Order: sequence, then structure tokens, then C-alpha cells
Amino acid sequence: MDTVLTGITTTGTPHIGNYVGAIRPTVLASFDTSVTSFYFLADYHSLVKSRDPGQMACSTLEIAASWLAAGLSSECIFYRQSDVPEIMELTWILTCMTAKGLMNRAHAYKGAVAENEATDKKDPDKGITMGLFCYPILMAADILMFKANKVPVGKDQIQHVEMARDIAGRFNHHYGETFVLPEAVIDENAAVLPGLDGRKMSKSYGNIIPLFAEEKVLRKLIMRIKTNSQEPGEPKDPDTSALFSIYRAFSSDEEAESIRKLYTGGIAWGEMKQMLFEYLNEHLKEPREEYNKLIAAPDYVEQVLQRGAQKAREVSHPFMAKIRAAIGLQPLG
Repeated sequence: MDTVLTGITTTGTPHIGNYVGAIRPTVLASFDTSVTSFYFLADYHSLVKSRDPGQMACSTLEIAASWLAAGLSSECIFYRQSDVPEIMELTWILTCMTAKGLMNRAHAYKGAVAENEATDKKDPDKGITMGLFCYPILMAADILMFKANKVPVGKDQIQHVEMARDIAGRFNHHYGETFVLPEAVIDENAAVLPGLDGRKMSKSYGNIIPLFAEEKVLRKLIMRIKTNSQEPGEPKDPDTSALFSIYRAFSSDEEAESIRKLYTGGIAWGEMKQMLFEYLNEHLKEPREEYNKLIAAPDYVEQVLQRGAQKAREVSHPFMAKIRAAIGLQPLG
């Protein structure tokens, strides 16, 4: 049986791009009885970017509630990273096995160094924390701790899975076969949604549409989506339209084809925005109601996460004992 593992970093409020790219696919996959599924809130990872304790707690609740409101199966193992202490113990063990040269090649670290060099900073490592530098090792521990052999990721995360594989192979070479070598799973059909300004929807760009925004807020944001200057009646290209891209990510093929014809007929941007609002609002109405109930019941969400952590530790605790024995951390006599 395959073991699949997916995590979401607890930084910020989930948006509709997170939903179509990560939350919805994992919710659907969580009902696949042919695999063992681990889904987690990557709160230790979020420390790389976040220094706001209040924001951390708020984001943890919002993301957990979003996954649950979207219908995550109760059969999967859903937990918070920081509730499984074996992950951090494994992180240190793997850090001691990982070549610095491998971490030097990590895209995020190289990008931060390049940005410093481009701005003529004398120290290329200025402002770069060890959290950013060692981020791939923590991700490797997340994956290897639960013997995940399938790791669904975006294309920007493929390198991290490959690094986890390299680290696992090196450990196995030194201490014997211990870890499963993971493989990245890429969904080529996963939608990448444009934001309000036409760029990729991202919290860092400040151009998001929160997944469970209230009706008035949702409509206001959709009306702000950038369009071109084409007049009503002019044929328009749906394939270059942010409005159509968002609609298409939620609709059926038949519904999308119907909207495509309206573009050919010259639908006005204002009319298309109103149609998009009504469609999304209806699509998200029921999960939004469930989300609001969960946000108002943090104790219940905490109970769900604690139950998930208990299930996760039923795997991580005995496996950690095996890892400790492999490296010589064991009782004397």
C-alpha cells in the first residue's frame, strides 16, 4: 500500500488558489482506501517566514478549518507538525548526515543569496536564517518519518523531495536500510490561479481571494480583478482572462464551454465578474458555513488535531526507536 504525505505551511489565510491547487485534490485523495494518507499543518516550517505568534495561531486554525470544511476524510491521519516531537529529533539526526554542499544548492537559499548580491550587500548571507538554509532537511524529516513513498508537490517543491531522497539514501548507506526513498508526484492538471492583479495568486503579492470570504467581501474582490480595456460586444479571448481561469478551475467542462461562447460573443467584463461571483458564491456556500462553525469552535478543531497526532505518533514513536538503535542511541546492557 502506498503512503502519501502532504503538508500546508501555516502562514496566512487560505485562498482559492490554495483550494484548487492543494486542498481540493488532497480532500478527494483522502477517500482513496488503497493508500495511507498523512496530512499535516507545517507550523515549524512557518517559523522561517513568520515572527508573529498571533498570526501563527490564527493561520493554524484557519487552515485546519479549511481542510475540514472542504470535507477531508476522517480516515486519513491529519495532524499538526509540532505535535509530533519525533519529527524534530529526526531533523537533527538528518542534519548530521546532510552535506552542506547539498543545502547550498537549495533553490530558496540560492535565491536569497542572489537577491543580496543583486542589491550590492557586502554579506551574501545577510538576513538568511538557518531555518531557511535547513528547511529542506525538516521537509525530509516530515517525509521520511512516515515512510511516505508518494509526495504530491508543486513543481517548485520537486527539489525538496529529491533532496529527501538523497538524504535517505545516504543514511541507508551508512546505517542500513531504514528509510523509504520518496518520489515526487506532480499533478500536471493542477490549476495555478491568477490573482487580482493578473500575477499568480499569492499571499506575498497581496492579490488573493480568501477561500471563505463572506459574500460582500467576495463580490468586492472579484470586481477588483484586473481586465483589459475591451468594450462590451467585442469578442474576447478566454484563455488570457483571469476571470475565465478562475471560473474554469471550479466549473465542469460543459459549464466552461458555455462561458467560452459568451466571450466570443463579447460579454462585458462587469457581467462576467457578476457571473463569476454568483458561481463561486454558490459553490462555496455550504463549506463556508461549515468553516465558520469550525472557526467558532477551536476546541473541537484542537481535538481533531490531537487525535490525528496520536495516530501519527503510533507510527513515529516506534520508528524513532528503530532509528535511534540504528545510529547507536540505545540503552547500555
